[in-house]
Amino acid sequence: MIVLNLSCDQGHHFEGWFTSRDAFGEQVTRGMVNCTHCQSVAVTALPSGPYVHAMRRERHSHGGDRHHSGENAGDESLVQMPTPDVAKQLFASLAMMARTAENVGINFPEEARRIHYNEAPARTIRGIASGDETRELLEEGIMVLPALVPPERETH
Repeated sequence: MIVLNLSCDQGHHFEGWFTSRDAFGEQVTRGMVNCTHCQSVAVTALPSGPYVHAMRRERHSHGGDRHHSGENAGDESLVQMPTPDVAKQLFASLAMMARTAENVGINFPEEARRIHYNEAPARTIRGIASGDETRELLEEGIMVLPALVPPERETH
């Protein structure tokens, strides 16, 4: 998964989660990405810090130089642990979403598809899906957010 900073033709800024940059491009071409503020489908990706890296060289034991840039620069350049305040805010947001979403349990993949294909009323749902089911939903262009949110009474 990658998180892209997006902008619409009306100047609104928002985030989108995609399996890859190619998946983003394909979904934009098909009109499947819209602004969260005005619903415009004229959406572009903005430059994003984690994906803009200067070239660097690493010396290998074999004597040669190895060049890295962009997404191939290595995971260590992309991963940052959230500060306690950010982690607390993230958990609070996820917990709020969990409280307000309809729990469809193990029927999550089927219900997400029904909503996506306008076979069921649009609403926020949560439930259970395997890793494979989640990947299949994302490949179909169905936006899902895998998250583990413990029940509120179990938090410290």
